[in-house]
Amino acid sequence: MTGEPVLRRSLGLADVTFFFIIAASNLQWVAAAAVTGPSSLIIWVLGWACMFLPLSIVVVFLSSRHPDEGGLYVWSKRAFGPFAGFISGWTYWTSNLPYFPALLYFMAGNLLFVHGGRANPLSGSAPYFIGVSLAGLGLATLLNVLGLDIEKWLNNIGAGSRWAVTLALIALGAFAWHKFGMATPVNAATVRPGLDVTNLVFWSTIAFAWTGPEAISFMAGEVKQARHTIGYGLALAAPVIAVIYIGGTAAVLAILPPSQTNPIYGVMQSVGTAASRFGWDFITPIAAVLVMVSCLASCGAWLGAVARLPFVAGLDAYLPKGFGRMHPRWGSPVAALVTQAGIAACFIFLGQGGTSVRGAYDVLVSTTVISTLIPFLLLFAAAIPLSSGPVQPEDLRPIGGRFTILSAATVGFLTTLIAVILALIPPANEPDKTLAVVKIIGLTVLMIGSGAVLYVAGARHKRKVDAAEAAAEATV
Repeated sequence: MTGEPVLRRSLGLADVTFFFIIAASNLQWVAAAAVTGPSSLIIWVLGWACMFLPLSIVVVFLSSRHPDEGGLYVWSKRAFGPFAGFISGWTYWTSNLPYFPALLYFMAGNLLFVHGGRANPLSGSAPYFIGVSLAGLGLATLLNVLGLDIEKWLNNIGAGSRWAVTLALIALGAFAWHKFGMATPVNAATVRPGLDVTNLVFWSTIAFAWTGPEAISFMAGEVKQARHTIGYGLALAAPVIAVIYIGGTAAVLAILPPSQTNPIYGVMQSVGTAASRFGWDFITPIAAVLVMVSCLASCGAWLGAVARLPFVAGLDAYLPKGFGRMHPRWGSPVAALVTQAGIAACFIFLGQGGTSVRGAYDVLVSTTVISTLIPFLLLFAAAIPLSSGPVQPEDLRPIGGRFTILSAATVGFLTTLIAVILALIPPANEPDKTLAVVKIIGLTVLMIGSGAVLYVAGARHKRKVDAAEAAAEATV
């Protein structure tokens, strides 16, 4: 892999739309919402208004004004300097390392429903969850190494699979409600969000669940007509994402009470329960395969997107030069992809250490929520200075112009800050709350601190290289 990196425009409008669906939605949050109860329906709507909508407004505008490869990294760098850009990109990149194991654990849990579901003895087996997670991580990494021209088909198929299983879940929920009534009472008292630990933790998870619109901007240099394609693709995907989250949660609540819903495989648990009631058991293994494919696609989409962050940092010389190179044949940042896959594999084992499968899943989710949301503070803050100046012909500005952008940035910043604080609260059913908090804080500090150390070392090396080049030019 030598020479200047060449970015291939591999993603069209349809690819970008499917990418948003698979990257900005996930059935694991549907299961987590159903465990919280009917109040989650209100929290979903609040999360849409306080996170998804402000984030979409900011991302669409910044993507049209600065459609550069690296997205959030470049925007933070333009607004606040190279250190802020590096830290925002680094924390976002490293935050996805525990996210991959959490997502793959969810995939493994739902895959059990192909043969036996929740009664399967493997449902509590750490070796099974670790093995399936490693296999999924390896396959998703391989497809990304082969390039977006190939990997995008996994995203497209995965988006279709997620939409299909969501429609099946909603249909089963509607049938169950019609024939048996709601399994979960839904009334004015139950839909009102509470201030107990379960609800507070869930609020931070919902804020994280509504993120994703920013991901495609990391690959803006590989999107055809990125200034407009990103905005149009998000507009097409947004209604689908909302139906997956809100409609899917309502369907699970119609089939199962929260006390009987598992946060790891609650979606397939609901599909299996409803299908069995109606004598349609053949639906369960088909749905399990669809969920598996959609989870694998989510893993692939995020692996590819966030690998562009160390790629851009490599171009800036804050990371080794190998990170800033694309494979000449496949057009993929191989060094970044392989490195993050190796580290994510370590997180699969670290998250499991000293706890159960459920405890490992909760720690991985909480760590992901906090470390992912931290760079959003810089993203929303960057929208303030970057939205100033005269209107450019290519700008996609919302109704209300800069006032709407500033309002969205303010709401998004406050929502993010509150969500970070709430994510530190361990779940009520966590047996060792102190250990859980220590793990969450420790993993988060490790990621941020390592980024600062790398930046200092990279900046020192860059200064030496620049000085040497300047001296050579002066001699000539």
